[in-house]
Amino acid sequence: MRNSCVAHRGWSGRAPENTLAAIQLAIDEPDVEWVELDVQLSKDNVPVVIHDYKLKRTTNGRGEVKSLTAAELAALDAGSWFSPLYKGEGVPALSQVLDIARGRIRLNIELKTDGIRYPKLEDYVAWLVKDYGMEDSVVLTSFHAGTLFNANKLTGGSIRTGLILDGWRNSLPVELEQLGAEFLSIEYGRLNSARIELLKKAGIQVMAWTPNDERTIRKLISLDKDLMICTNYPDRWHKALLAAGVW
Repeated sequence: MRNSCVAHRGWSGRAPENTLAAIQLAIDEPDVEWVELDVQLSKDNVPVVIHDYKLKRTTNGRGEVKSLTAAELAALDAGSWFSPLYKGEGVPALSQVLDIARGRIRLNIELKTDGIRYPKLEDYVAWLVKDYGMEDSVVLTSFHAGTLFNANKLTGGSIRTGLILDGWRNSLPVELEQLGAEFLSIEYGRLNSARIELLKKAGIQVMAWTPNDERTIRKLISLDKDLMICTNYPDRWHKALLAAGVW
């Protein structure tokens, strides 16, 4: 499909981000091909799906994610902040997401680490993806280049990796090649047609995050038909493609 849609933290415009409810909404929409989600490690080294290092913004918990076990995180309320309809949505384990996603949707799994926090995060996530036989359906992404290098070495390249950036530099194709990465997740305002063409010539798949209005999405899809759109609102992506006459 042209300009594939990536549901950012699930369909986070309609349900609380990084919950099974938001991810299931994206899975149930037949035109959405990808879900982006964030993964950290619990106190007992279980990969869990949550964005912030601290619990306060999206749950009724306090402190840091790494201070609680996976069972304790699952028991938190990660939905009421968004709507009373989602009261009781817990912090899911990555394995729960893989269970509902396998064979139905692809996953962009962001490894939430700076290289010091969760030094073995890529190991736990890669092992789990392999256990589910989902290597071909996953890309592992991170802001931390060393984590990507380790992930690529660990998996022998069987799981794609990608760098996340909110800036631009012309050396990116070389940097990505050195990391063994074939994917770039970049803030949408950093892109233009020349930069996309430079990356495509190097064999890099490009995803723009996070345009959330139809006008911006239309502008982005006009740059390149293969540019992936990571948005909180897959319905707006759909409308933008229809308005541009490319659906």
